[in-house]
Order: sequence, then C-alpha cells, then structure tokens
Amino acid sequence: MEEDTDFRIRFSSLCFVTDHVGFRGTIKSSPSDFVVIEIDEQGQLVNKAPSKLISKVLPEPNNFAKKTKLDLQNLSFEEGSNQEVSIFAGCSGADHYYQSGSEREDTISDGTSKGEEETVDVLGTLLDEKTNELLNHFACDIKEKWNSKTELIGSSPEFSLGRILDKNQRAILHSAIRQKFPFLITVGKNSEIVVKPNLEYKELCHLVSEEEAFDFFKYLDAKKENSKFTFKPDTNKDHRKAVHHFVNKKFGNLVETKSFPELNHSAGNPNVAITVRFREKTHKHRKRSLFEYQDRKVIYTAFTLRKENLEMFEAVGFLAMKLGVIPSDFSYAGLKDKKAVTYQAMVVRKVTPERLKNIEKEIEKKRMNVFNIRSIDDSLRLGQLKGNHFDIVIRNLKNQINDSANLKDRILEAIENVKNKGFVNYYGPQRFGMGRKVHTDQIGLALLKSEMVEAVKLFLTPEDLDDPVNRAKKYFLQTEDAKGTLSLMPEFKVRERALLESLHRFGMTEEGCIQAWFSFPHSMRIFYVHAYSSKIWNEAVSYRLGTYGSRVVEGDLVCLGEDVDDEHFPNNKVHLVTEEEESANTYAIHQVVLPVLGYNIQYPKNKVGQWYQEILSRDGLQTCRFKVPTLKLNVPGCYRQILKCPHNVSYQLKEERDTDVKMEGSHIDEATLSLLISFDLDASCYATVCLREIMKHDF
Repeated sequence: MEEDTDFRIRFSSLCFVTDHVGFRGTIKSSPSDFVVIEIDEQGQLVNKAPSKLISKVLPEPNNFAKKTKLDLQNLSFEEGSNQEVSIFAGCSGADHYYQSGSEREDTISDGTSKGEEETVDVLGTLLDEKTNELLNHFACDIKEKWNSKTELIGSSPEFSLGRILDKNQRAILHSAIRQKFPFLITVGKNSEIVVKPNLEYKELCHLVSEEEAFDFFKYLDAKKENSKFTFKPDTNKDHRKAVHHFVNKKFGNLVETKSFPELNHSAGNPNVAITVRFREKTHKHRKRSLFEYQDRKVIYTAFTLRKENLEMFEAVGFLAMKLGVIPSDFSYAGLKDKKAVTYQAMVVRKVTPERLKNIEKEIEKKRMNVFNIRSIDDSLRLGQLKGNHFDIVIRNLKNQINDSANLKDRILEAIENVKNKGFVNYYGPQRFGMGRKVHTDQIGLALLKSEMVEAVKLFLTPEDLDDPVNRAKKYFLQTEDAKGTLSLMPEFKVRERALLESLHRFGMTEEGCIQAWFSFPHSMRIFYVHAYSSKIWNEAVSYRLGTYGSRVVEGDLVCLGEDVDDEHFPNNKVHLVTEEEESANTYAIHQVVLPVLGYNIQYPKNKVGQWYQEILSRDGLQTCRFKVPTLKLNVPGCYRQILKCPHNVSYQLKEERDTDVKMEGSHIDEATLSLLISFDLDASCYATVCLREIMKHDF
C-alpha cells in the first residue's frame, strides 16, 4: 500500500514534550514484534488465569473490603432484566432514581422474612468496618436533619460505597441497605452504589407516622408475592384520600390501594383502614428461587481473545458468525491494534462456555485463540480496564540523520527522558484508520452533521488498490447497486456486507442509510464520532503547547484528582486556573487537561477555548449538541490529560547478525541493533505515541 502522505502530514505536525535527539528504527516488522496485553481492573494481565475472586473491588476510598464470598444459596432472586429494578420498579415517578440506558443494573430483593438482624449481617459481610460506620453516620445525619425540620440545602447529599464489580453483590447491597434504612435510596451507575435521602419517604411522613412510613417502604422493597400492607385505621376521609392519592401517584403501576372498614366499628363514625397490595399483572411470578433465576437469566461468557494481524471488528464479526449471534452481543473494554499480537478480555451474550469452546479449532484458521473461558454475570463496557502492557521489538536501529553520537547512549538517554518527563498524550494513528482517502474522523463528522448518505459513501470509498474489496467499493459508488456489490464483496468483510444488506433492504435514501448504520453495534457507530472528537483533541493539545508551552496559565483546566488514570472524571474534579494561581505556580503541567468534545464539558477560558469555538465553526458544528438521536448516539465528552508517563519500563539492547550482506563477492556478517522494550500505559494511551516521543520519529 502506498504511503499515506496526508496521514503523515497530520501526525508530523504534532508536538514533542522532551528535548533529546532520539533515534530511528522499524516497529511492527511482524505482528509478533508488537504484543499488547490488556490489564484488567484488578491490575492482572488478561493472558494469565483469572483471579478466583472475579468480583474483587477496586482500591477506592469508602470501598468494600475484600472479604469472603457471600453465601447466596438461601437468597431468593427476582427475574433479571437489563434495567435496574428499584423498590419502585415499574411505577411512575421511579425513573429519576436511576441512570438510564446500558448503565442500569439489576437489583435483587432479599425479602422481609430474613429480618433486620440478617440484613445487618449482609452489610457486615460485604462492607468493611469503616464503610459500615460511615454509612450509619450518613443515615443518622439525614434523620437528624429531618427530625429537626432542617431543610437539606443545595443538591441532595449522597454517600458513595465505591465500585462493586460483582453484579450479585451490588444487587444484594441495594436491597440490604434499603431494608435497614427505608428512608434512603440507592442508585447504581457504572458498578458504583451511591446512597441518597429518599424524599418520597419524607413526603409520606407528612401524611402518616414515621413508623408506618418505615414499614411501608420496607414492604415495597421486599416485593413479597401475595403480601399486603395496611396503614393504621383513620376516621378522616380527606386524610385517607390524600394517602390514596400519594401512593397511587408515586407507585400506582406497582401497587393498588383499597379502603376497608375496621371490624367492630361503630356505625356512627367508622374507622377505615387503607390496604396496599401488589398488582398481579406486574408482580405475578416475579419471585424465583436461585436455581430458577440462574436457569432463566441471560447467559454471559467471559474469555480472553488472542488475535494476530487481525482488525478488531473483523475478529468480532467472524466470532459472531461462527457462534450464530450478532456483533453487538460482544462487549469489550477497549480496541486493539491490527498489526500486532493482542490479548484482551471479552464477554459474549447468549453463548455458553461449552459452545465457545466448540469453535476453538475453527477460529485458529483466522489467527485467533480463546481461553480463560468462564461464566460471569454481566457484560463489559468500554474503558473497563486499567491499561495495557506492551512488549515491543524495534529493529534496524540507527542514529538520526547527521547525528554522530554513540547510538546506544542516544537510546538510553531517550528512554530515561520519557520515563521521567512523559509524552504528549495524543490519540494514536490507529484511532483514525490507515486509509489514504478516508479517515474514520471524517465519517464521524458526517454522522454528527446527520449527513447519513454522505457517511455511508465515505465508509464505502475505495482506496487506489486493485483487489476484490476495493473493486466492490468502486462498483458501489458508481452504481449504488447494493445487491450487486454484495455479490462482489468478500465474505470476511463483515461490516461492509452488513451495511450493504441493509441498503439493499431499505434503499440508498436518508432513512435507508440510517437503518444501514443500525446494522453496526452501538460501540461501532459511536467509534466514528469519537474518532472526530479525538482528532480535534490532538489538534487542540498541539495548539495549547505551541501557545503556552509547559506553563500552567490562567484559564487552563486542571484535574484536582490525585490519582487519575482514565478520562472519566467528573466536572467537579476539573478546575479553572485563576490569575493568582498562575502567578503562584500552583499547578504543574501534568495536571492540565483538555476537553474531548461532547455536550457535558467546559472549555478553557483562554486562547485555547477560543480555538475550540473556531474549529467547531470551521466544521459546521456551531450548534451541535453532540447527540445524534436518529442513531441513538449521545456523546457527553470527557477530559484527557495532555501528558502521560509510561510505567514499569524495562528494556534490553540486542545485536542481531545479518548474513545476507555481500561485498565484492565475499560473504561477511554485519551486526544490527534491536531494542526490546516493555512498559505499561494507562487506558486510552497509545504505545505508538509513546515510542514517537522516545525515538523522535513518526511512523
């Protein structure tokens, strides 16, 4: 394939942060020279046997202690769904408790029959002593404020229990906390459990006694089939009407209320009690034993995928075809290089471990292997990893042109320099595709502008190569004949064929192209939009460093977190540098972050912020909200540190003999130098970018 001149221009214009001379060499001479091994959230390499305690919790403040596994055999489970079931599952007014979409979790009820004592035991089993104590303090503070009639000022207070990776443990904790503290609610997002005041509980306390409110919310959370709850008898009709109205408004889809006269009442002024029961249509057959739950729940099989010289989406498409599922049934934590040997964690839905093992021999022909195969409880999500480990061989080492210094000294100087000072945290070239004519960011820009037909044409634009794939693409652009193109497109081009099949069915119209994009899983659709955001971020950091250098200036954005190893830190951790802080050198350059485009980010308040606005205007995105409703794409954005450092760096220089060199007919040996280098990078960092900084050489 010809050299992509435009691509090289784009990357040669990027900055360096270190000032050593560097050296030249060849990377990826073969896939085995570039080995990438994912590091999971527990810090383990995924090519090793998985930890026995899969649910090991990340070391965060207020997190769970790594205690013995909870015995689940005596707990009863509700039938699972893909949404988090609150104590008000299915009722109007419950949605605001929970995050929407794929981030919701299943919540499992423990039932009232186990009693408060056992609830305490559950919390004692899963919570460390400090977290348990802090949770009790938080609950007491909320009750004290309510009892003293003190209004909660500002946003609702909350207490985080940290991230719990095991789905069953999260579900049990949701219920256990609510059973012990019905005046609190629990919220699940990205495996984290956050505890907040239950404002509905407080509202009900204005109508009935606190004891009744306490028991009512425990009843709701338990969801015990055929059970009833009865409020105390009440002679005041208007008051009963208010209670009826409250319960039906808040939980009417889940329960129903009726008023019954109290036995032996006096005919003159009868006591009437309100009874609440679960609606049969929503609650019937919900309770299931653990055995029934496991028998009916969605199957998830985790495994490690090893692939060699194979594009990520092509690998997923081939696995999906062999297993009889669709690509969107696969989930993974990150994308991996094509020209490399890569190991990564994956999860597939609706496939048993046995079925996955049955295709091991077939997929070896595609340079793929699967191992560490096991059943788990949930899928993976992008970013659910700690980072990646790299073992890289750089061959044919040479000095930079016109550099006469000792080559070994140059290499050692370069590595030590980047170990200590880091590198500019650019998105790597594989983020944008290696095509000469079309890059993934161009497709992403078309999608953001809702130019669906244009995006399809860009995706199917051929390169200047005479092979079956590019001949098929060329035919399509000339004829827009999806059916004819399908007959020309090779079977292994899974994405292209899926798109063409949809175009054949729905037509090459705006609506037809929208339907065609839905032939890709969500992770693939949003990949193109992220590619555009990544390209703009690369340009932004070059502008930032070119304008202000390594000084932290007024209007910069800095991250206040002490240990940030990914892009997903909230806005409240991002601080705008003041004039006084610039003068006092309060912050260092490694704390500076820049926004990755989205609807939920703030921009720097200096020349860099102005630059962002000019770029959005240039690309026709002045009014873009970074949402594409027709494709169900929402891009909140994030923040990315402009500098990163490699971890656990080790290296070795090795001489290799080349016996193919001949001079004046005689046979001689010539020694060439190779560098074997290993290091770890945080999630979303690129080894090629780190090597670029080390070598001062564009690839």
